[in-house]
This record gives sequence, C-alpha cells and structure tokens, in this order.
Amino acid sequence: MFCALVFVAPLAAALPLTVRAEEPPKVSYYKDVRPVFQQHCNGCHQPAKPLGGYVMTTHADLLKAGEREKVGVVPGKPAQSYLVEQIKVHSNGKAEMPKGRDPLGAAQIKLITDWIAQGAVDDTPASAKAAAVDASNPPKYSAPPVVTAVAFSPDGAQLAVTGYHEVLIYDTTELKLRSRLIGISERVQSLAFSPDGKKLAAVGGAPGRFGEVQVWRPGDEKLLLSAPVTFDTLYGVSWSPDGKTLAFGCADNTVRAIDAASGKQTLQMGTHSDWVLGTVFSQDGAHLISVGRDMSMKLTEVETQRFVDNVTSITPGALKGGLITVDRRPVKERRVTKVPQDEGGKFIEKVYDEVVVAGADGRPRLYKIHREVKRQIGDDANKIREYEPLPGRVSAVAFNSDGSKFAACSSLDGKGEVRVYDSTSGAKVVCEKVTGPVYTVAWQPDGKRIASAGFDGTVWLHDPATGKLVNSFVALPNK
Repeated sequence: MFCALVFVAPLAAALPLTVRAEEPPKVSYYKDVRPVFQQHCNGCHQPAKPLGGYVMTTHADLLKAGEREKVGVVPGKPAQSYLVEQIKVHSNGKAEMPKGRDPLGAAQIKLITDWIAQGAVDDTPASAKAAAVDASNPPKYSAPPVVTAVAFSPDGAQLAVTGYHEVLIYDTTELKLRSRLIGISERVQSLAFSPDGKKLAAVGGAPGRFGEVQVWRPGDEKLLLSAPVTFDTLYGVSWSPDGKTLAFGCADNTVRAIDAASGKQTLQMGTHSDWVLGTVFSQDGAHLISVGRDMSMKLTEVETQRFVDNVTSITPGALKGGLITVDRRPVKERRVTKVPQDEGGKFIEKVYDEVVVAGADGRPRLYKIHREVKRQIGDDANKIREYEPLPGRVSAVAFNSDGSKFAACSSLDGKGEVRVYDSTSGAKVVCEKVTGPVYTVAWQPDGKRIASAGFDGTVWLHDPATGKLVNSFVALPNK
C-alpha cells in the first residue's frame, strides 16, 4: 500500500489579486454640504448680497453661473465646477474663497468635491423645502409676527421692528412702513442702531443651524455685512462707542465681538456657563458687560479679551434666575473710580459706569461695573439698589438719554407689562392698554415716547411720564 500525496496550489496563487478602491461614503447635501455653505459662504452669496452675481442659499442657485459666466456646480464633474476651483487651497496656503478669511478645512473641501462627483443631488426633505424669501419674494404673513426687538434711530426719526426673515423700518411721524430689510435669518433677536445712526445691526439666525450678524444701511436697504457665527441663534447686540465693533451673545455660552466693517472676530470670552443673552459696552469702550442664563453678569477687557470679574455676586442663590437683558446708564459727566488690584493691595483708576440688569425673577437691579472693595464670600458689593419686581420675567430694559429713568417690560401667563422707573428713587409708572406678553422696549431719544412690543405683533407707543397710550400699530407689512 502506498499513499499518494496531492499538492494543491493556494487559491491566492492561482487567481489574480484584484484590489477594489473603496468608494467614498455618500455625501448628503442637506446634512453635510449645506451647513458648510451656511457657515462660510451664505453671508456674501445671498439674495440681499450676491457678490460675484452668485447665490448659494438654494440648491438650484448653486447650479447657475455668476458674473464670470462659469457654472458653480456641474453635477458629476468637480473639475468643471467653478466652486471647487474657488475653494481650492493653493501652495501659499490661501484660497480665493471664502474671501478675506481662512480657507475651508481639507475635510470640508473633500465633502463638497465628493458631493459634486456623486451627482450633486438635492436630498432636502420635502418638509424642509420652502419658497425662497428675499426682496423679490418678501415674507407673507397670515398673522402678525412675534416682535422680539424694537430700536429707535439716534435722531428719533426711524423705528426698527423685527419680523420674520426681516426688519421693518417705520417713520416715527406718520408710523408708515418705509423699508423692509430682508435677510437669511429666520429669526432676528436683537437690534441696535450705530452711534451715528447710519447703520443698523441685527443678530439672530436659524435655531440649531446658524447664527448671523447683519449690518444694514437702512437708507437704501443695502446689506453691508452678513457674518455667520456659530451654529445657533445670536442675542443681545451692542455697538462700541466709536461704532467700529459689534458685540453679541451666543448660545454656545460665549461672548463675541466682530469688526463691524469686515466681520472679522476681535473678541471671544467663554467664562459663562449658559447662553449669553445681552451685552453692552462701557462708556469708554474699554470693557464689555455681558449677562446670561447662568445667573451672572461678567466684565471683559476688550483689548486683551481678558475676563476681569463677575459684576454680580458669585454666591449661589444670590440671584433667583437667569439674566436676560442689560443696559448702561448714560452719564453727563465722566467719572473715575479706584479699583483694587489682585496683587499688592494697590488701586488703579477706571471709568465709573452703572448698568441695569433684569431677567427671570422679574426684579431690575442697578450695579456699578467695577468692584471698589476687595471681594468677600457672600457679598454683592457692586449692587447699588433693587427695584420693585414686574410680574413674570423681564425681557428688556432701556435707559432714557440722561439716565434719570429706565423702562422695563415683562411677560407672564399670556399677559405683559411695561413700566417706567425713576433710576434714583425707584418710583414707577405702569403703562396702560398693553394687550399681551411684552418682549422688547426702547426709548425715543427726545424722551417723549417709549416703544414696546411682543407676542401679538402690536407696537405700543406710551408717554413715559404718565403711562398713557399715545399710539399703536400692528407690524404686519402685507396688511
């Protein structure tokens, strides 16, 4: 007997080895690409500001050509898509777009390129598709909008009122609608005219998607700046005294400031532990005061971006709820105060400022922004006085031009109230015929009227001395 030995060649040796290139994962326009465009591109490529003649706010617009007659996105052909050429990073580390900013990251560029290579498919859910809103297709209202902010121009001739996707500009003589400033932010949360009155800043965004700072020239309805910031709505915008810087609060717990002309970020402070809802500059512009849902008011040095101090007490329970609003008290004469240094017990001089704050507990409080004594556990040494609380939460406060009085508004259980307080004595005047929750209040520069508005879209104009209703109108542009 014998055994036959049979040798079988390994299969790998018998068959040719084929290695298949792994295909990139499917890229979603709606989930992956669109957020990149919102954050980095839509500020300069939207209907209100179509730089280069190219709009990037809708899928259909991406497939069109701009002023150079080169198609932005050619489905299936990244090499022929002008958009890819514009975002490509060159050997010097720079790219043509985003203009004046850092290039997109390599991962973001790959996402866009792969999406185009895969056919540039629009996978926007039907529930998320809506008609584009712009100057040629303005918002249409079936009911008055909830008004979140009003602001008077420094000369008192204009009143800005928030709507859906827009800011409405009324003249204060006839209360007629003069301009509609229509942008990409669905919700505008805060308004502020520049110190010279030539520009209007608006912050807001689309909740959970993007935040945006807009700077308009109301006279000719021109959008001067659109700066996307973070991935959620922005709040509490304020101008520096020189009109060069804009500060605002963010839902990512940061306070930020940008150059009002270029949109470049100049400050970021991150010591708040919850949403930042209000900001205001000191009278010399050296410091920024911010308030938030974390029940604190904080002081930041603008030049160094350094957090200086908690203006309010840091003792748990000293405040009963989050702070929503802050305004600086105007002063006729500049004063200085001596502030203790952290080391050596020395004192330095700072410009003296006072601010009024309010929020969830309904009680306005007046504070000086600089600590004049050494901190002790449990103290609230910067607090000057408290005022009688309003019913519900206070959404806005505003001083008159000389700081002798301030207005405050609140909401609770479907009702609202507007009050005027004497800053020194605390004496109050309650405004009449307010028909619903109130979210915003502003003081006309001549001191003769205050404007307020809220849930039902009615703008009330009251005499601050008596509380009598002088006039009112509904912010409904297609009425």
